[in-house]
Amino acid sequence: MYIEMLDNTGKVSDDMQQETVKLLNFAANFIHLPEHKEMAITYVLNDEIQKINHDYRGKDAPTDVVSLEYEPEQISFDADFDMPEALQAELAEFDSFIGELFISIEKAQEQADNYGHSYEREMGFLAVHGFLHINGYDHMIEEEEKVMFALQEEILTAYGLTR
Repeated sequence: MYIEMLDNTGKVSDDMQQETVKLLNFAANFIHLPEHKEMAITYVLNDEIQKINHDYRGKDAPTDVVSLEYEPEQISFDADFDMPEALQAELAEFDSFIGELFISIEKAQEQADNYGHSYEREMGFLAVHGFLHINGYDHMIEEEEKVMFALQEEILTAYGLTR
């Protein structure tokens, strides 16, 4: 999986970014995501994530991670239209982008301190949590929450990123 990494803070090390790429590729394999998928992660400060949270979720407060799942538009053609293979391949590329995450490094540090684990573990947790959201997992109802939270813990443990 290709992951575009953007650091709007200038404070996330290349090592941490590369470790996040490895973790999310591990997670992608864990949930059997096709290899050709792509996503983006942008590291931000609280003021930027507060604006994103307001714009996309209607909540005027900073949060730890905002996940924006990409849902490609359905393209329909007349039944008699024979789509050339080159066009099919080109359209398939648009379906490869699954979404983007915005992670507040300030919230990550605050939560790591509150939960008594490392900043690296919290950043990994937030990346996996957001990754699962853009792959259709949610925690709005109790049954979904149990599935999602168990899966994210299973991924983090299997990867070796424990509390």
